Amino acid sequence: MGGIDVAAPPAGTVTIPSRFNGPPASANGGYACGSVARLLDSGAAEVSLRQPPPLDRTLQVESENGAVRLSQDDDLLVAEGRALDALALEVPEPITLGSAYEASHRYPWMEDHVFPTCFVCGPQRAQGDGLHILVGPVAGRDVAAAAWTPGADLAGDDGVVRPEFVWAALDCSGGVGSWLVEPLEGNPYVLGRLAVRFPGVVRAGEPHAVVGWRIGVDGRKQAAGSAIFTAAGEVAGLARATWIQLA
Repeated sequence: MGGIDVAAPPAGTVTIPSRFNGPPASANGGYACGSVARLLDSGAAEVSLRQPPPLDRTLQVESENGAVRLSQDDDLLVAEGRALDALALEVPEPITLGSAYEASHRYPWMEDHVFPTCFVCGPQRAQGDGLHILVGPVAGRDVAAAAWTPGADLAGDDGVVRPEFVWAALDCSGGVGSWLVEPLEGNPYVLGRLAVRFPGVVRAGEPHAVVGWRIGVDGRKQAAGSAIFTAAGEVAGLARATWIQLA
C-alpha cells in the first residue's frame, strides 16, 4: 500500500479519512473502533458504535473516568469506548497459513459484495489500497479464514502494525466469517460493538492467518469471534464483536 496518511489529528479530535470506508459513505467499523481504542491506555478495550462513523469530518473527543466518547459538532454521539481488564473468548485451534490461503479462494462475493469498496474486505479495492482480507470457509472446520501479510506502510518504525489496522482486520473477518459458518437470511449486518485484546503483535511483512467464527445469534444480533494467528500458530490479536442486521 502506498502512503497511508496517519498524521495525528488536532488534540481533542479524531478525523477518519475517506480511504478507510466500510459502506461507501461511512467508516469501516473496525477502523473506527480502533481509532477510539488508541485513545485509551489499555491492553484490551471495547468500543460501541452509536451512529455510522462519518468520513472526513472532525469528531470531538471527550474523556471521563477512563472512557472515551466521539461526537459530531451537533453533540450527536458517534462512538464510545472503555478499557477492559480482560477479554474472555474461546479460541479455535490455529489455522495453518496453507489452509488460510486455500480458504480465501472460496470467498463467495468477488462479484456480488454488499460493500465492494470496503477498506478491509472489499474485492473492488485496488491491490495496495485495501487490506483484501477475503475470508472463505475452511474445509472441515466451523470457521472462515484468509492469509494476510500486512504491508510496511501499516506499521510504525518498529515494524509492528498500528492498532487501528489490526482492529479493522479483526472486524470484517469476524462478521463475514460468522455469516459463512451458517448463512443468515435477510438484510446485511453492520458492526455494532467490538472488543479487542492483543496477546501478541502483528508484524508487517510477515504472513498471518486471519480467522472468524460464529458465537451465537439473538434476533437481529450476531455475535462473532475473530483472531489473527502468526505463522507459528500464536494468537497476535483477538476480538469479540456484535453485528446488527439492518432493518
